[in-house]
Amino acid sequence: MTIMTDAPVADTRQPLPRRPIPHERVPDRPTPSGPRPHPGVADSMVTEALRRVVELEIGPREVGAIYRNVDGVFQVLAVIRDPERARSLLGRRSPQWALIVKDVTRADGEPFVIGSVWTTSDYLVREAGARRTEAFA
Repeated sequence: MTIMTDAPVADTRQPLPRRPIPHERVPDRPTPSGPRPHPGVADSMVTEALRRVVELEIGPREVGAIYRNVDGVFQVLAVIRDPERARSLLGRRSPQWALIVKDVTRADGEPFVIGSVWTTSDYLVREAGARRTEAFA
């Protein structure tokens, strides 16, 4: 047997205000004129910061440089700083740069593309502009 009770009484309290979605335009919050207060200055600062990060990640690896790490000894054949080309060569969405290197310790070494950053485990064997001089006795 079911218990018969009064029908539920409607709640007389006011509903709580809804929280706006972040960056939602609401009447009580003024809409900013643009996404940044000084877009020209901020864009140039971001571009400069990104350029510095890319240079730090590439390190001293310029065309002609030879460096070694735990994977081998490599000669830099090309430095690609164009993000679109680097992304297509590496097959990833985020690269800003890429290097084409060749393993000089292998006789059959073929050039290949890398996107690994310069770390403390990398050592520069020969700078990019250094010429080899051989002394003949």
